[in-house]
Amino acid sequence: MNSTGLANGVRGNAAVASKYKVVVARGDGIGPEIMDAVLRILKAVNAPLSLEEIEIGESVYRRGVTSGIEPEAWETLRSAGTFLKAPITTPLGHGYKSLNVTARKSLSLYANVRPVRSYDPYVTTKHPGMDVVVVRENEEDTYGGIEHRQTDEVAQCLKLITRPGTERIVRFAFEYARAHGRDKVSCFTKQNIMKITDGLFYRIFQEIAPEYPDIETDHWLIDIGTAMLADQPNRFDVIVTPNLYGDIISDVAAQIAGSVGLAGSANVGPTVAMFEAVHGSAPDIAGRDRANPSGLLNAAVMMLAHLGAAPEAQLIQNAWLATLERGYHTPDIANDSTTTEVVGTQKFADRVIYHLGEEPERLQPARFPVNAVRADDRAGSRPSGGNETHTAPARKHLVGVDVFLDWDESGRDAAILGVALEAACPPRFRLSMITNRGTKVYPNGLAETFCTDHWRCRFVASGDNPEQRHLLELWHALTEAGFEIIKTEHLYRHGDEDGFSRGQGE
Repeated sequence: MNSTGLANGVRGNAAVASKYKVVVARGDGIGPEIMDAVLRILKAVNAPLSLEEIEIGESVYRRGVTSGIEPEAWETLRSAGTFLKAPITTPLGHGYKSLNVTARKSLSLYANVRPVRSYDPYVTTKHPGMDVVVVRENEEDTYGGIEHRQTDEVAQCLKLITRPGTERIVRFAFEYARAHGRDKVSCFTKQNIMKITDGLFYRIFQEIAPEYPDIETDHWLIDIGTAMLADQPNRFDVIVTPNLYGDIISDVAAQIAGSVGLAGSANVGPTVAMFEAVHGSAPDIAGRDRANPSGLLNAAVMMLAHLGAAPEAQLIQNAWLATLERGYHTPDIANDSTTTEVVGTQKFADRVIYHLGEEPERLQPARFPVNAVRADDRAGSRPSGGNETHTAPARKHLVGVDVFLDWDESGRDAAILGVALEAACPPRFRLSMITNRGTKVYPNGLAETFCTDHWRCRFVASGDNPEQRHLLELWHALTEAGFEIIKTEHLYRHGDEDGFSRGQGE
């Protein structure tokens, strides 16, 4: 049996005083019982933490607080800077906000970090040796939650990708790889289709990559990249990607590694970091001592390493690995070949505490760099969110406008709509095209194209560059002709580049 130098029964350095303030939330469902298990393990190693508890989740929602967290708790979080959160339940129905999304955006927790490893043969997997970290942008993309119902048949969700947001998540991924001895960073996008939004993410990745010549890079389209991750995860080391893709592939990665229930995650910002299990509150097994505390425990280990308590993080992680090797498994990961005893939540924690001071014999022992990535580290090129490149803005000039209409007349014949719009259009503009659900239907559309009641009508300047006041003339002319305008998007050129996608044959 390998040892870190601590015999069984010795639980860290009792002389270490509490140093790091941590806010704890027990959450809903299985949250309180797995948090109890994790806190007992942290106490057993004398982790240098000063804990303060807040209430979040379903009980707060039921009191009429739609965010799931009381207003005064925000200051507690901001003051402490570190948050260990158990899963919560968000009530179904309109009016309730996701606390996770709210916390990430309100506290600028821009980087979501999800390490995923396989623990073969103790946790069943088809991919022994898998060891991938997904670094997900955490504030932008479609998760901005900007949605509108525009017609009876059509709703939209806006996808927002920014240069500063992309720069800091890409830098974070490279800094994380370098600090943790990782050799490669892969970028996942769909830039071949979303050439402006995902295209911006990919271009910034290409701009920043040369600053890290010691790290290999590649780029994958999200569809084939996800397929390759599921089939050959050993191709990947660190993956950086926009918000929605990262949410999906991190769960894919955790599942193919063996169990989503083992994965923890970090949400890191310039001044605050939140640590949580990937899984949900599982109310169906709450209070039955069946829940696996490993996801929240692994999140707590990430928290310790983040705070600089690497020795305690390493001690716990290796004891956890040793517990898996000895075959003490909760019901979700129990198997016929390696399980010695199926144990409940609290007995699993007891076994981790018992094995403190041991290292695994077959699994790779944990080694944590001290202060590898700190949310409040603003020095040098560290990914703190305060060192983004602010490029000089390109000259921007207006060239036209996309007008979105709710139109459900004349059998939805695009040719009829096009002729009517051309007749109503003032001389300063000309109708360039009409699309329906992104497909060009006028001029020269195809009769087979299915159309809804939602039309994008592109008007471009027919002479000199239009001014904002000229758009009002167009708006007035269209409304006088009886058209219902539901939205407009101005068309700009930024320097020599279009700031909008062009239609077929435009």
